[in-house]
Amino acid sequence: MKKIASLSAALLFAVAGAAAASGGAGLRLEPAPVHRLDVESLQRGARNFVNYCLNCHSAKFMRYERLTDIGLTADQIRDNLMFGTDKIGSTMTVAMPAGLAKSAFGTMPPDLSVQARVRGSDWLYNYFLSFYRDEQSATGWNNLVFPNVGMPHALWELSGTPRLVTTEFTDHEKATAAAIGKKGLVRVDPAPGGKWLVRTVAADPAAPGTMTQVQYEAFVADLVNFMDYVAEPVRNKRISLGIVVLLYLGVLFAFVYALKRSYWKDVH
Repeated sequence: MKKIASLSAALLFAVAGAAAASGGAGLRLEPAPVHRLDVESLQRGARNFVNYCLNCHSAKFMRYERLTDIGLTADQIRDNLMFGTDKIGSTMTVAMPAGLAKSAFGTMPPDLSVQARVRGSDWLYNYFLSFYRDEQSATGWNNLVFPNVGMPHALWELSGTPRLVTTEFTDHEKATAAAIGKKGLVRVDPAPGGKWLVRTVAADPAAPGTMTQVQYEAFVADLVNFMDYVAEPVRNKRISLGIVVLLYLGVLFAFVYALKRSYWKDVH
């Protein structure tokens, strides 16, 4: 398995290297530990989403009452996940007024209802883990997955103040070999003079957060798991229904085939 993973990573960076030669970059994402059948994770993710995301981002295609599908009662939803003016049948609209959002960010932050389908769970998971301090940016933060993103690091109190770690190499092969040997998210970028930069994000021991790295990764995993659920709440039901339909068609095919043989047995 390790050889397969290394070969896959090498292929990824080889393809990315061709793109980087024309101004692109190679990016290896860490797989997101998303488990849609983990009800407890989904419940924690709902709490994380409401506490840290819903202040600026809406999920207008998701109704609060759908949270009963992940094991929450209507009273638990009202007491812990809803604002005072919301109703159980309301959609998860943003708490921030549009005027304040425009003055603070220049535009309304995007709706997060289907971001997991648009970006993918792996992208979201690595995005939340790849913020780092950048004094030259307007917000004071930057992101390895989404460079120059306009969003600040909303979870910095939990994660601490991560820092960018950059290693310079003279050729692409050495940069790729170094990137394959690193764990987690890795970005390979071309640099002037034919050089290559391998970039990762690491925790700064001098500026820790309220969570350890393991706790923060689990927090993000729960959040992304919930966002993946919000993007398509009926996916589990759709998959189970599809399996039932395929089994029914298989049984039906057996009966139809037996009927066909019985009908044509006397035909020569």
